[in-house]
Amino acid sequence: MSRSILLCIGLLAALLIPWLLGGSETWSRLNDFPLSSLLVMLGMILLCWVVNTLRLRLLLGDQRDKVSPVKSLGVVMAAEFAYCATPGGSGGPLTIMALLARNGVRPARGSAVFAMDQLSDLLFFLCALTGILIYALFQHLSQHMAWLLIISALSMFGGLVSCVVVARYHRLVIRMGGRLLARLNVEPSTRMRWARKLLHFLAAFTDTLKLPPQTLITVFGLTCVHWILRYSVLYLALRGLGADLQWAWSFLIQMVSLSAGQFSLLPGGAGAAELTSAALLAPMVGKSTAAAAILIWRAVTYYFYLLVGGPVFLLMLGRPLLKKLMKNVYP
Repeated sequence: MSRSILLCIGLLAALLIPWLLGGSETWSRLNDFPLSSLLVMLGMILLCWVVNTLRLRLLLGDQRDKVSPVKSLGVVMAAEFAYCATPGGSGGPLTIMALLARNGVRPARGSAVFAMDQLSDLLFFLCALTGILIYALFQHLSQHMAWLLIISALSMFGGLVSCVVVARYHRLVIRMGGRLLARLNVEPSTRMRWARKLLHFLAAFTDTLKLPPQTLITVFGLTCVHWILRYSVLYLALRGLGADLQWAWSFLIQMVSLSAGQFSLLPGGAGAAELTSAALLAPMVGKSTAAAAILIWRAVTYYFYLLVGGPVFLLMLGRPLLKKLMKNVYP
């Protein structure tokens, strides 16, 4: 019951925050939004799923024959649903590994594919922020936008450095983790099992890194296409509402808002993402326009994922595993 209440609170907050921001004008702004623009944005999300399917199959390497193209698309859609339905997207990697394991892909290889996918995402955002930072040098920025840009860039760079440090000094990390678990009175057999899982993951991740350079470059190119499409939704929503905001700033607002949502305890960052984006967007385009744009943006990049991905998740994993997933991420 508590999990259902938490989900309902998140969805209700995601709807109420923009409505309270824009007031009665929000509905009229939504009525004026072109249907053709909405269809284009939904088509962009469908294309994102196809792009991510291609990326998944490339990362699987010699294991891709175990997962058909249709099932690969199902994995992507089900994982996106799990990202949106769980706090911090914690259900996403569990879904990917469970579905790949059902098709004969070892858990270590599945987790390595997910890690490589995340590393590719991290590299893209670091490159994008670097580009925006260079662009911002020739623009007049408000103080809070400048700080947002600097903090975001430092966070991305810190995340990348952390990944490199863990990979380079993984033996030291295992030893330190073992000592910590020992102080927490974790049984030696459990510590050994977790250490073996980590070593198997690192071996599989190393194999993934040994994919042909052309394959890795293609994966990164597909990553760029995916995020450019997905992060253009808010920009197109603002354009359809008649607002003139540069793409770079809409990108930065989405990245900061979704990052804030990751730290909330609500599914998909519902409520936190809307509140953060409203605070950043309203001073630039006005309250009613910001409210309508946020509702359109979240409808396309959040509710659409839940509505379409939910049935795919149930079809591929079933209701018992859905309950198990929810139990794991909503203790």
